Amino acid sequence: MDAIVTAGGIPLPEEPLYPATRGQSKALVDVAGKPMIQWVLDALTDSKTIQNVIIVGLTEKSGLKCGKKMYFIPNQGGMVKNLQAGARKVVEIDPKAKHALMISSDIPAITSEMVDWVVNTDMQTKLDVYYHVIQREVMEKRFPGSKRTWTKLKDMEICGGDMNVGGLSLLLTEDTYIWDKITDARKSPLKQAALIGFDTAFLLLTGQLTLQKAETNIMKRLNITGKAIVCPYAEVGMDVDKPHQLEMVRADLAKRIKKAASASKKKSGAKKKAATKKAAAPAKKKPAAKTPAKKAAVKSSPKKTTRK
Repeated sequence: MDAIVTAGGIPLPEEPLYPATRGQSKALVDVAGKPMIQWVLDALTDSKTIQNVIIVGLTEKSGLKCGKKMYFIPNQGGMVKNLQAGARKVVEIDPKAKHALMISSDIPAITSEMVDWVVNTDMQTKLDVYYHVIQREVMEKRFPGSKRTWTKLKDMEICGGDMNVGGLSLLLTEDTYIWDKITDARKSPLKQAALIGFDTAFLLLTGQLTLQKAETNIMKRLNITGKAIVCPYAEVGMDVDKPHQLEMVRADLAKRIKKAASASKKKSGAKKKAATKKAAAPAKKKPAAKTPAKKAAVKSSPKKTTRK
């Protein structure tokens, strides 16, 4: 599967992250010594399920690296248009492709294992769209104080994930009105519910809306097939929108770097210790080789017999 990485966001002066970006792309803000998007590309590099990576919103001059082949597409001016541009590139690369991984550049804490879990879980069936949600207790245990936008359902409280799988035929549809509206309202659960039906909004307001019911209503209203999947990884929903979230992921990934360095040092020390031990061990004395004369003497010596 190919991955479409959306990286077109540039915070405006009135937005919370502007002091950290100063008119530059949010995807390139420093997180523990790397551009934020580079952490995402590192996860895609080590993924076993991703083949190509399409980056929408940046250029080759950004200096990014990835172990998979990268394609760069200019910012198209909106989330839906960016995803569509990425989808067109996926089809251009592989006309037989049916789905693509849609991933935001602002979830730097993800790992390759999480990428593969999403792809493998979703591709057990062949639906139009798969949307991942993270339960509040999972998020707050992993990132306490992250202050996500929560949707309170009857059976759980959730926030949306930023790594999902979409069918290319759905992404490339010409009628994008409903998708534009949903994207614009993605930070307000009530607005999203109202867009897909006031009955759904009423259920949400009265605390009667379950995840399964929300999934059924949404898919029916949009006339598509899809599934809401509870994701066990908080990192998939830990997108960076505010300064305190940026500081949280910076601290978290700095710890990851330190832990990896410590593990590498420990492994290197073990190898060095084993090599020193091997070098210090006394060499085994090889038995002296028999000369031709000795061999002949041994061969000609009479065998002792035991007389009964």
